[in-house]
Amino acid sequence: MTEILVCKDGELGDGKVRIITAGDIEIGVIHQGGKYFAYQNLCPHRGGPACEGLRLPKVEDVIAEDRTFAGQRFDESEMHIICPWHGYEFKLEDGVCVGDMRLRLQKFTVVARGGGIYVEY
Repeated sequence: MTEILVCKDGELGDGKVRIITAGDIEIGVIHQGGKYFAYQNLCPHRGGPACEGLRLPKVEDVIAEDRTFAGQRFDESEMHIICPWHGYEFKLEDGVCVGDMRLRLQKFTVVARGGGIYVEY
């Protein structure tokens, strides 16, 4: 395994992303909710820059007691990465595609050490 320095701890604000080049791949490092996540910046659908898309909470349908549709709400406990090319959504926590669980982003390990944030690739 090889490591690459991404930033100093605290340098990347919450909700921000930094794209780094490691060897011949791009890796998106996302700081969200005090945690760091790292994925290859490559959507498995058509090769789009997945990590450069929006990050939004999961959208849930609200069903009334009479089983009718009552609207939608955000579930802040599950954040999604949305690929900017075709809107494929991936769970931030594990990189699995919401609409097709056979697809997933390639995940990398993030290490905090000595005041720095590193990605192992």
